[in-house]
Amino acid sequence: MANMDKKNLRYNILTMLVYIIGIVLLLVLFNLQIVHGQEYYEKSSTRLTRETTIQAARGDILDRNGNLIAGTVAKYSVEIYKSKIDNKTLNNTILNVTNILEANGDKYKDTLPISVNPIAFTIQDESKLASWKKDNNIDENLSAEEVLNKYKEKYGIDSDKIEDVKKIATVRYGIEKEGYTTMKSYVISDDISINSVAKMEEQNSMFPGISIDEYGERNYIMGSLASHIIRIYSPYKPR
Repeated sequence: MANMDKKNLRYNILTMLVYIIGIVLLLVLFNLQIVHGQEYYEKSSTRLTRETTIQAARGDILDRNGNLIAGTVAKYSVEIYKSKIDNKTLNNTILNVTNILEANGDKYKDTLPISVNPIAFTIQDESKLASWKKDNNIDENLSAEEVLNKYKEKYGIDSDKIEDVKKIATVRYGIEKEGYTTMKSYVISDDISINSVAKMEEQNSMFPGISIDEYGERNYIMGSLASHIIRIYSPYKPR
């Protein structure tokens, strides 16, 4: 009888342990999928492997003496992907990128029609400017400086330097219009120098979400010579 009681006790203890472990696993699973599900999903999205189509290199075209007529030169673009960083880090990243591009004489996409020093609209036609303001829900009576300050507030830019505000607002405005995700980038510049590439690769920790893309562009050494033979229209650029 005593042996039966011991067996029942062990059985009951084992059953309780199984139930406790099961409950703990269910609580952990609930915490992962329900409580923090969205947070972990966003984190995992930033680590997904991005699929990129790499264009095959086009062959060189030579004349009968071996002189190059048409070849391919390497080009570089700088892109930004959406990542789980706060607004201040995003603005600092954009400012760092644009500063490097400007230091090396590289241009970046600018569709925000406001210039600085002096601050003015770059759209001269009054009707076109009014249309732009309407499309962007901006009061038609606001000056260029007031509009820039509006975007400064909208994008949470904390710099007091008007040049920095313009740089950040320009890229943020482009992102707002074209959009970007963890898989689809926004192209800040599609033709940057090797010096800018080297600087950003060297200090890549300063550029979360930034990616450098290399592509080939057709180069016709002799211009329009024999264009009816060698120039089959197929612009070799990714965008």
